[in-house]
Amino acid sequence: MMKKRILVVDDEPSISMLIEFNLKLVGYEVQCVFDGEAVFDVLPQFRPDLIVLDLMLPKLDGIQVCRRLRSQGNLVPIIMLTALQDLSDKITGLDNGADDYMTKPFSPQELVSRIQAILRRLHTLPANTEETIEIGPLELRPAQREVFLHGNPIELTPKEFELLSFLCQHRGKVLSRQQLLHGVWDYHFLGDTRIVDVHISHLRDKIEKNARTPEYIITIRNVGYKLLEPPVKKESFA
Repeated sequence: MMKKRILVVDDEPSISMLIEFNLKLVGYEVQCVFDGEAVFDVLPQFRPDLIVLDLMLPKLDGIQVCRRLRSQGNLVPIIMLTALQDLSDKITGLDNGADDYMTKPFSPQELVSRIQAILRRLHTLPANTEETIEIGPLELRPAQREVFLHGNPIELTPKEFELLSFLCQHRGKVLSRQQLLHGVWDYHFLGDTRIVDVHISHLRDKIEKNARTPEYIITIRNVGYKLLEPPVKKESFA
């Protein structure tokens, strides 16, 4: 079996070396680069399964790298590293395509655990993968990892697909943010639940008629979220 490849992008050599050492210990192939532009130089040959990406980088910062990757249709999972404590910086990373973030200083072992969780989920199909899930006009095809709304394809990131799939499998049930972190991100520890909120927001933007008044993904105040089948609107025969 081929080793999974991790691209580490950080302009601090000591941090890159620490991450590389810990990733190689558990069997990953690792390549390190030290600025944002270098990411696009190595992508065609290295073809990473996941990118560990620092926010503050020379030439292109982490946000610009994320945005450029996603605009090119590249859905490789990204964990963003940031030394900034401001919540808005973390949310900006998620809004531009990052799957997760960690704040420096961080535990190398926790970073490895998060990488393992993301890759494990990415390559594990949901139960009943041959069955198409239909919720009103929303159609989910797990085996093909495809989503259609009113027959039109909806482009989701891998994490958005997993989140929607998990909600569909538990339709009608209230799921706490921590349950979603466990079930979708595979985190067996307390994680930052704002990651869930941002991905829910992205899903709503793509599948709801009006993300401010959602019909599919309902917020349960102070608890979490629930997926419902939208009510069928009766035709008027005036």
